[in-house]
Amino acid sequence: MSENEAVGSSGGLQPVTEGEWAGWSTWKSDAFEQRAGPFYEKVDENGDRISAFRAEPRHMNGAGFMHGGCLMTFADSAIFTIAGDALGSSHGVTMNLSADFLDAAETGQMMVARGEVTRAGGKTIYVRGIISADDKPVLSFTGIIRKITRRS
Repeated sequence: MSENEAVGSSGGLQPVTEGEWAGWSTWKSDAFEQRAGPFYEKVDENGDRISAFRAEPRHMNGAGFMHGGCLMTFADSAIFTIAGDALGSSHGVTMNLSADFLDAAETGQMMVARGEVTRAGGKTIYVRGIISADDKPVLSFTGIIRKITRRS
């Protein structure tokens, strides 16, 4: 079993087998992320969990640059990818998401989020990361995830 098959085995995360995103996985069960992105994730050659999507015209604001809300939505999704090992089989919600906009992103660019868990213990996971557009940093972010138990 490859690392990406292992990533694709949890919940609604489905492996992609064709096209530009072959070798990645996506949350087919998350209608919002599919409409907003769609966003993809995988474990890279270094064992790091990364997220990505291709910037399309529908992601741009009136000035022709990526909308800040799109970058924030992607960062919110990415904190859960980055925290995947710390989350395990738990569910979580975003308690806090903070970001600094560093540069503009344009149509056609490959958007990639990388980061690290800075602290995880009990029910709280702290994450920080960078979103890059074709390897140019465009957003730095920090997030806090709270593990939750589903109510019946």
